[in-house]
Amino acid sequence: MAALRSRTHRVTGGHDIHIAEAGDGPPLVFLHGSGPGASGASNFRQNIAAFVEAGWRVILPDLIGYGASSKPEGIDYTLQLFTDTVREALDLHGIGKASFVGNSLGGGIALQLTLDNPAGTDRLVLMAPGCVAEQASYFTMPGIAKMVSNFGGPDFNLAEQRRLVCNLVHPDFVAQIPDWLVEERFAVARTQPKDVLVRMRTPNLGLRLAGITCPMLVMWGLNDEFCPESHARLFLDHCPDVRTMTFTRTGHWVQVERAAEFNTHAIGFLNG
Repeated sequence: MAALRSRTHRVTGGHDIHIAEAGDGPPLVFLHGSGPGASGASNFRQNIAAFVEAGWRVILPDLIGYGASSKPEGIDYTLQLFTDTVREALDLHGIGKASFVGNSLGGGIALQLTLDNPAGTDRLVLMAPGCVAEQASYFTMPGIAKMVSNFGGPDFNLAEQRRLVCNLVHPDFVAQIPDWLVEERFAVARTQPKDVLVRMRTPNLGLRLAGITCPMLVMWGLNDEFCPESHARLFLDHCPDVRTMTFTRTGHWVQVERAAEFNTHAIGFLNG
């Protein structure tokens, strides 16, 4: 895999946002999803090399509350907080206009970044993006129920971390989840406060999708138990320049479960 360079930026509020990167060329910002132990590198480790080889400068922020970034307690983790801290960190990192790749919560952040500053986004690649329905509706999804856990407690262990990771993928892929991924996420999860999940607050950006005019590629797993594949229709109905792809026997992690196909299709779209 391409060697990662790392840097941390202090943003408004005294929070530190960690950014890893690899490669040179036009900037491509990868925004990871939520969940115990998530980070930019762990969510996209099977994709980084392909995009670097295709000539992109891969930028991997850790969202506030995740990875090696600050993890404040006693606050609401709002979509605007995620967006503002990422945007300020990218500015400090010298990244102006960029293309964005976002999975789940990261997809919602990419949408909000684009709505806040349309000129700052070239193209969007989204995998099962969140924040396109009312937050309460996501809690009716079966995947959310399966994520009830002793995360944050003294009994949280590697076995429970593996169970949580396996919930994100189709049953066919469970045996392919590597130990290093579970261990990497467990190391992060042990440093996270429960607030990062229980005090997350997201709006319904589905009502504003028509305002996003940049080219978009939206990918979804047909068997996603967290963000319903039917939400792809929202993009087709409202966005002027969008194409969607659905993968059978695939859960919430298209970029992991279908890594080779994801890399090929996303690179082709970004280079188009």
